[in-house]
Amino acid sequence: MDYQAQQRTRQGIIFAIMAYTMWGIAPIYFKALSSVPAIEILIHRIVWSFFLLAGLIHFGQGWHSFREILKNKTKLIYLLLSSLLVGLNWLIFIWAVNSNHMLEASLGYYINPIINVILGVVFLNEHLRKVQKLAVTLALCGVIIELIAFGSIPYISFALACSFAAYGLIRKKINLDAQTGLFIETLVLLPLAFIYWIFFTHSQTANLFNNDWHLNLLLVLAGLITTAPLLCFTGAATRIKLSTLGFFQYIGPSLMFILAITVYDEQFSVNKAITFFFIWLALMVFSFDGIKHARKHNR
Repeated sequence: MDYQAQQRTRQGIIFAIMAYTMWGIAPIYFKALSSVPAIEILIHRIVWSFFLLAGLIHFGQGWHSFREILKNKTKLIYLLLSSLLVGLNWLIFIWAVNSNHMLEASLGYYINPIINVILGVVFLNEHLRKVQKLAVTLALCGVIIELIAFGSIPYISFALACSFAAYGLIRKKINLDAQTGLFIETLVLLPLAFIYWIFFTHSQTANLFNNDWHLNLLLVLAGLITTAPLLCFTGAATRIKLSTLGFFQYIGPSLMFILAITVYDEQFSVNKAITFFFIWLALMVFSFDGIKHARKHNR
């Protein structure tokens, strides 16, 4: 590997760590907005992300890609679906964090890679290797044990994992750069956000003129909190292999897990411990198989 390639790889690793670290500590930001209803925080994520992305596309001369997408009805339909999915995912995540369900949110993003594999089999005709089947079985065991022994199911985790995995599947089919894709998604959600903000919000924080500048600053920063990790992720994805990038994705849920049990005192109950144990075991098997397969492929 030449020096330039090594530099790009190092840059990619740094971008990946930055992206997943920002996603992992994002709950600190949302906790600071716990006085604001989750739906309102979502509205601010949509509105300020739209304006930030519009500026980035304008100065990055990305309008050509945007115009090309507008001519493709199939991609627009897919982007409409992905918009609804990412909006739902954001809303569930914000609500989970501010309702003291951060452990469930963490579990959801641990489960996400396994849901990705299942969707790949169902919709992309991909085939599971034997070790991957074992990983999926272990993950299902954790959920089944919790369901039978404790009479509960981690529905928040599954809602987050499934919505984000479905979103990823659709974006994979579209094959569009992250910045333009997210801009169109926020553009689709923007009218819905404004309609809800104007006609259906009745909280004290809904009117920005009634808030102090600290709160308004936090609300406006929702655009940066949404967009910055995504841009870092895109920077990483263009510099390192997808298989390498995949191993960094556990940084986010791990940081959420640590924050939940150390900073925010969420109870790590027996049923959660059992489910997490099986998911972690599944991910170890999954990661081992990924490393082995990548080495075999390189040879």
